[in-house]
Amino acid sequence: MTIHREGRTLLFVLLIVLFGVNWAVVHFFPASGLLHNICIGASIIFYLIILQFFRNPIFSISKNDKQVLAPADGKVVVIEETDEHEYLKGKRKQISIFMSPVNVHVNRTPVGGVISYYKYHPGKYLVAWHPKSSTENERTTVVVKMKNGTEILFRQIAGALARRIKCYVSVGQPFEQGDEFGFIKFGSRVDIFLPLDSKVNVKMGDVTKGGRTVIAEL
Repeated sequence: MTIHREGRTLLFVLLIVLFGVNWAVVHFFPASGLLHNICIGASIIFYLIILQFFRNPIFSISKNDKQVLAPADGKVVVIEETDEHEYLKGKRKQISIFMSPVNVHVNRTPVGGVISYYKYHPGKYLVAWHPKSSTENERTTVVVKMKNGTEILFRQIAGALARRIKCYVSVGQPFEQGDEFGFIKFGSRVDIFLPLDSKVNVKMGDVTKGGRTVIAEL
């Protein structure tokens, strides 16, 4: 387990701020031991809560061209046939994974290949499970073209708390299956659009692990 690069500066600054707050409490209220303990305890708990947002587990990834790995840790909230209008222009099977604030926030490529499309969309910050969040919220759209020509589209969607999406891709860039492609701070949602003949291996409410759970087979 490591700390993700997106959180290192924030965690360092937060540590200094909390140290300053506790120093001020001790300095201005030297006789109040109870207040000191409450402030120290609250600071530790708050720091640990923020720290867990940026954890980045280390594990081996089993690559398979026929399998689709979960792009994120979270819970399956959508499995349906839908029309994808932005790039694929046709019917696809959609699987959506909701990332709560307690999930790992690293996003990983579900399949290996080359980035054939990428676009950032500014937008609203509706709650991530809202039906319109995938078309109206701040989001990024990424398409990976596999070696066999199949294109898989996935989309990072900001939620009510997650107001900063990081996506590390560019068109033409190669990615291995399970590679880190982005990060969303403080919870959100990831949608993935698969060919209609894909076999879905998860059901509503299932818990997924990014880069480990096989959510479908091509």
